Amino acid sequence: MTELVVKLPDELAQRAQRAGLLSDGAIQRLLEDAMRREAGAKLLEVAARLQAAGIAPMSDEEIVAEVKAVRAERRERQTKKPDVQ
Repeated sequence: MTELVVKLPDELAQRAQRAGLLSDGAIQRLLEDAMRREAGAKLLEVAARLQAAGIAPMSDEEIVAEVKAVRAERRERQTKKPDVQ
């Protein structure tokens, strides 16, 4: 478990404490929410770049085929054993 020390302005710390936001669980939820928002923003950014590049979206069938290919490749790598000499 990682321990953090956070320096906040007194007034903000007091308001956050009164709102119940300084507990371990509350801070964990805040960080998880922020990470989800960040991931969503990155996804939207990539989608915008793809659209601007004129790349057609993949069909469901193409996506399924790609996922199957990646999984097969991963299984093959996992079953290969390094050559011992």
